[in-house]
Amino acid sequence: MKSPSRRTVLLSAGAATLSALAKTGAALAKTRGIELGVCGAPDSFAKAEHYGFDYFEPGGAAIAAMTDSAFASFREQVLASRIRCRSFNSLIRTLRVVGDDANLDAVSAYLDSTLDRCRTLGARVAVWGSASSRQVPPGYSREVAWNQIKTFLARAGDIAKAKQMVIGIEPQRKQESNIINTGAEALRLVSEVNHPQVKMIIDYYHLRVEQEDPEIVLKARNEIVHLHFANPNGRLWPKLADEDAEYDRFFSILKQINYTGGLSIEGNGTFENDAAASLAFFRGELK
Repeated sequence: MKSPSRRTVLLSAGAATLSALAKTGAALAKTRGIELGVCGAPDSFAKAEHYGFDYFEPGGAAIAAMTDSAFASFREQVLASRIRCRSFNSLIRTLRVVGDDANLDAVSAYLDSTLDRCRTLGARVAVWGSASSRQVPPGYSREVAWNQIKTFLARAGDIAKAKQMVIGIEPQRKQESNIINTGAEALRLVSEVNHPQVKMIIDYYHLRVEQEDPEIVLKARNEIVHLHFANPNGRLWPKLADEDAEYDRFFSILKQINYTGGLSIEGNGTFENDAAASLAFFRGELK
């Protein structure tokens, strides 16, 4: 049998080292009870596992759109791996919960089937950002819209409870959503809905674009069930501690509140070019 070339041996060793470093970054973060994940399309699942992430976060709407056979194949891939889909973003793509065209019965039926699929993939949190579903139409009463959102969340919470999941309200920058732009607004919603399965998340990118004080994490500590993260300068996978002036304070607050849960990268980047550096970044910030 022909022996492998020196180049092949070196490449294999390099790949193994990269994977080991990535896994070390994730493992050290987990010592604080924080799991490191990454958002992406379902076809990126294998890369998330290979590069050492603790879980993968696909879009709920993408999972819902799969044919039964495609979903069965993806489920088989996930259940055969060492990681699961701990959380889901982009929960609702076409349906509306605000406005005269809102159809809560249709939304509820969609959530019931979609969260069933998510749960079988290991989901604990369904992130509700889905700006198109909550966009307030021009001239529409914001008070009515707010109450529609509360009604939707109460029903979504009931559905999530049946699946042993929670709904995480995501504040989004004004460029994407014209309502629920800050953690403070999300916290108000959580309080007013007052449902044990309706909580909130913080997305560091949106927080920084909206120039919200990271202290909201301290204030909302008991209601935050998930985090998204990206370097706000370009919405990139984070790599360096000095990329943004508020990194240090944000991570200090996470340590102060003993945050445990998921922290997903949601930004522009690739596994090949950015995964190892990003996991090393989190390892440094969470030590």
